[in-house]
Amino acid sequence: MERTLLLNATYEPLRIIPWQKAITLLCQGKVEVVAVYDREIHGVSVTFRLPSVLRLLRFIRVRSHHGVKFSRANIFARDGHRCQYCGRRHSLEDLTFDHVIPIAKGGGKSWENIVTACMECNRRKGGRTPEDAGLRLVRKPDRPRWRPVVTITLGIKQTPESWRDYLYWNVELDAEPG
Repeated sequence: MERTLLLNATYEPLRIIPWQKAITLLCQGKVEVVAVYDREIHGVSVTFRLPSVLRLLRFIRVRSHHGVKFSRANIFARDGHRCQYCGRRHSLEDLTFDHVIPIAKGGGKSWENIVTACMECNRRKGGRTPEDAGLRLVRKPDRPRWRPVVTITLGIKQTPESWRDYLYWNVELDAEPG
């Protein structure tokens, strides 16, 4: 069954919720309906159009992490999906991460010691330092300076048309024909 896009009071997307939670929030008076599906939900004494997009009536402050979460995806994003040894861009399947100074030689798990590497360069480097393996870093690894934005991962094949105006904030719009 359909899911509902939940927006903050400022119309920024917060999360995707099950339709049951959407109806609960609606009955509690915590949200307003922005868009509906063509389907209806029938209760014993009430009928609702299934909400597609809801907006909270009160602003919810999204917890701000001090910095970017240390994760494989963010390491790849920081390095632009480029191997930091050969400099080539690769698909996600061909990328891994590498400890610049191997753990066995005192290297830690930090932004400053982990880089994106292609499988070939990672095998070539092995458990050695880049210098010992005859490799040079394209760029010295560092903690990212950018701030993450609210990210919603869609587990559905196609987003409903009614969500379009609220999800795609940073997508270039097509020019009007004519």
